[in-house]
Amino acid sequence: MKKFWGIIRSLSGIDAYERYLAHCRKAHPDQTPLSRKAFFIQEQERQWSGVRRCC
Repeated sequence: MKKFWGIIRSLSGIDAYERYLAHCRKAHPDQTPLSRKAFFIQEQERQWSGVRRCC
């Protein structure tokens, strides 16, 4: 059941902040990671900024 819940969290993006923190610890140990709120705002801007159409 725990593995199933982990797959659901990964597919839905719920674990995005935890994955970000793991990446920061591994790739950028000297930098302070974003707070959960700042990460959420940055992701919203990345996903929804700009024109999203084909023509």
